[in-house]
Amino acid sequence: MSKQVEWAKQIAALAKTGLHYANNHYDEERYQQLLDIAADMLANAAESSASQVKLILRSDDGYITPKVDVRGAVFRDDKVLLVREAVDGRWTLPGGWADIGDAPSQAVEREIREESGYEAKAVKVLALEDRKVRHPPSLNEVYKVAFLCELVGGAARTSAETTAVAWYGEDELPPLSQGRVTAEQIGRWFQHWRQPDLPTEFD
Repeated sequence: MSKQVEWAKQIAALAKTGLHYANNHYDEERYQQLLDIAADMLANAAESSASQVKLILRSDDGYITPKVDVRGAVFRDDKVLLVREAVDGRWTLPGGWADIGDAPSQAVEREIREESGYEAKAVKVLALEDRKVRHPPSLNEVYKVAFLCELVGGAARTSAETTAVAWYGEDELPPLSQGRVTAEQIGRWFQHWRQPDLPTEFD
């Protein structure tokens, strides 16, 4: 991620937080101007329209914090469970945004069930990572939580978000949805599955 995009996202977060706590019209105007500048910078970097970026930025009110993305690594017969995303036609570990009211383990178990049809139980946090370290730029600041999960039942079933469900060996991975998971990450989760005593990774 370029420094300019990172700075713009920091400016947007400060402006949003400022708008949340502003107690007079003058401060609100200044913070709104900063938010508009940040939106223009992000739109230019993403080759998108400033109006679209502003709509995204305005949809998240209050004190700005990172969003949480959960992913579940489920293994069977030396293969990992992957789903094909309807959005981009590429493959990923089942997962998505953590919902309000769900514990992280509940969130990943629900995502696995909804996206793949399989039932799984979260047994270990593999990693807590900052999305921007390993993935393409995003408008959102995101923490990714990867879980090792045990298969407990169910059968392959697609959803509104997925168009295929399959098991893949470490050396036969299909084209991956890079914003969601990378081959390097999947390789690390295979290592954790084979060596359960490996410590949780972070950052």
